[in-house]
Amino acid sequence: MSTAVPDLTGRVIVVTGSSRGIGKGLAIGLARHGATIVCSARTVDESTSELPGTIGATTDAIRAAGGKAIAVQCDIGNADDITRLVETTLAEFGRLDVLVNNAMTPTRASFADATVEQWDDSMRVNVRSLFLFTKAVVPSMTRQGGGSIINVSSGGAEHLSQAFMPPGYMIYVVAKAALERYTSAVAPELRELGITMNALRPGAVKTEHTTKELGEDIDWSGWKTPDSVVPAVAYLATQIGTDFTGRILDVSGFGVSWPE
Repeated sequence: MSTAVPDLTGRVIVVTGSSRGIGKGLAIGLARHGATIVCSARTVDESTSELPGTIGATTDAIRAAGGKAIAVQCDIGNADDITRLVETTLAEFGRLDVLVNNAMTPTRASFADATVEQWDDSMRVNVRSLFLFTKAVVPSMTRQGGGSIINVSSGGAEHLSQAFMPPGYMIYVVAKAALERYTSAVAPELRELGITMNALRPGAVKTEHTTKELGEDIDWSGWKTPDSVVPAVAYLATQIGTDFTGRILDVSGFGVSWPE
């Protein structure tokens, strides 16, 4: 099987949460292979965030390397923002081929300490947004003959392990488990429209967030960089109108156990 990154020229790809971390790595990496990128996240001003990075900076990096990108601010917990993001993409480029649902809120709380407000916020941002985004992109993807939706999950969806995150992420892993069940439930309905939907677990990736949570002094050997996720996402981006859908996939299996 070939695992070379495909040519994505002509593909318009929305990457949510692309101000930093995996989303930023995906936006820059997919653009490097020809895709036109819509960089989306809440952060447009670093002074409003505890972590570095903005969608403007990601967009600038893509353009500096010769790629094509725009930045559109979007809070995925806000239905109107999601509608505006999709409408802006269509107005600017006339199509939307691929949606990478990468943005999330990593709510940290044990069951004993968790509040109803934390639970509701996590479900609104991490789960409800999937439904809203799918509703928003399916009409245009159907008109153009298909599309691909890639939902970024976590190994924590299957088991809470300190290999993936420190203790206290009960709400987050429940949300990621819901993301995977959503993927497997909705994909069969979209298949007849030429739209694929898959969930991808990136594994342990060193990002600004994981560094802040775990500290610089831990053993980072074995952790990957955001760039390492690009080939698997690029492959899924090309699976438009195919039977490769409804899968729960792990990046570590790319080129080994999948694609078949």
